Amino acid sequence: MGDRIENSPYRFKMHTNETEIFLCQTNKLSSDDFKLLTKRIDEMYQVNLILDNLPAIRYTRKEGFMLRWTGYPIGVKIKDGYYVFNHLKFKVLVHKYEETNVARVMGTGDAVEGFPSVGNKGSDVPGYMVVGFEVVPCSVVHNGDLVKNLKMYEKYPSPIKCEPTTVSMPIKEGEPIVFTYEVTFEESDIKWPSRWDAYLKMEGAKVHWFSILNSLMVITFLAGIVLVIFLRTVRRDLTRYEELDKEAQAMVNEELSGWKLVVGDVFRAPSNPALLCIMVGDGVQILGMAIVTILFAALGFMSPASRGTLITGMLFSYMILGIAAGYVAVRLWRTIGFGDHKGWVSVAWKAACFFPGIAFFILTILNFLLWGSRSTGAIPFSLFVILLLLWFCISVPLTLVGGYFGAKAPHIEYPVRTNQIPREIPAQKYPSWLLVLGAGTLPFGTLFIELFFIMSSIWMGRVYYVFGFLFIVLVLLVVVCAEVSLVLTYMHLCVEDWKWWWKSFFASGSVAIYIFLYSINYLIFDLKSLSGPVSATLYLGYSLFMVLTIMFATGTVCTQKMAH
Repeated sequence: MGDRIENSPYRFKMHTNETEIFLCQTNKLSSDDFKLLTKRIDEMYQVNLILDNLPAIRYTRKEGFMLRWTGYPIGVKIKDGYYVFNHLKFKVLVHKYEETNVARVMGTGDAVEGFPSVGNKGSDVPGYMVVGFEVVPCSVVHNGDLVKNLKMYEKYPSPIKCEPTTVSMPIKEGEPIVFTYEVTFEESDIKWPSRWDAYLKMEGAKVHWFSILNSLMVITFLAGIVLVIFLRTVRRDLTRYEELDKEAQAMVNEELSGWKLVVGDVFRAPSNPALLCIMVGDGVQILGMAIVTILFAALGFMSPASRGTLITGMLFSYMILGIAAGYVAVRLWRTIGFGDHKGWVSVAWKAACFFPGIAFFILTILNFLLWGSRSTGAIPFSLFVILLLLWFCISVPLTLVGGYFGAKAPHIEYPVRTNQIPREIPAQKYPSWLLVLGAGTLPFGTLFIELFFIMSSIWMGRVYYVFGFLFIVLVLLVVVCAEVSLVLTYMHLCVEDWKWWWKSFFASGSVAIYIFLYSINYLIFDLKSLSGPVSATLYLGYSLFMVLTIMFATGTVCTQKMAH
């Protein structure tokens, strides 16, 4: 994630309130220092502090609502002037305990290994646990003459008034900046297992419920269409058709129209069948990873107290689900080939390398840009080697194992025979791909509200932990994708277009196009502080990687549904 934790100069003593503490005085700001500091303020740089694994939280009030932020800005620009936050007012919430077994008091695995199991026997001094960490940044003018002989952590000679609503310390070239702080400890009823609730408290619940209600309306509308198609049209016609003998069928065929005319071509192999099987297999792996990760996160198994568990869980589940990718890809390959085993090893091997290869290519290019920018977000070379070993030593063998089971499993039998000569597709009034691209708007409509919160979490540093809502949205998205595919495929067959395989994949896979357009919109209107071509390239590169992943996951839902 690019996070590098360093020790700060701020010093606290447990349950000891301190005020007007002098921290340091900078040298006189040079021209380069002044330009860099004002540039960082324009770019909305944040300072993130951590105390006992808890990020510093800042409360602001806007239009009657209390907003929570992690960290604080280094400064602010008002009109043409720049002001720096050089005084910090810390508040540490602590919970007193008398229990000698600290691990039992905490009741969680969060940093348990850092505590002894037995307290100080015979001591009357109570123990305290940090259960909250708040910061209020202030801009205060200090007298430079008063701090000339002060040493770090000594008391500032005059009172300091911290008013968060006003700023008074301007940044000037050739002038030093004095930094001070104060800290107060406050006993709280919050217990150790509940100390993350302030960070994970759900905001905008009504918006999330509106997103789900919006998705349910789309699903109900599509379900009605599917019900009409299958109950009133397809089922009735199939029943009548199966009751006729061959001579009667031949007579009826002359009067048939629509999808009934392509019954002998509907299961004809698509163009590039191996590529389709590979993409569907990789899509199953990605979709399975998403479901497992979000479900475990929603159940609370991936605590934010343990940094990196979410990404680690994603990688682990992705590798294990290589078995599913190989199985689905090979079984679909055999189904398209009418049970032929030939070439299954090649399909399984390509399924193991296709999507990871694309991901590795994109991330390597972006990593070179990060290396060139000397960013801490660059993946170290040693980690690159580890990821490659995980790929080729775990993911690839598991995918081949899944392919082996897929080759042994019985393939799906088609209910009708395929004609030797393909039927000519009549000329269409409108390009069929136009309908496919338009179909992506329905899946996008189910997730675009939740997408805003996810983008804000990734790029704006906001906490996102409403995985329960996200899991519901994911389930609704899968249902919408399946319904869109059914309706769209039926529409194509009604105009005697039997080439449905790829169109069913991209019917809901085209939602990726709209997500990418939304990403560009987010870059232009919400990430105005993003500076330089390198930052924009990184953003667009990561967005491209994200939409490709979504295309694989949503496209495979449709193809699997239609194949069955």
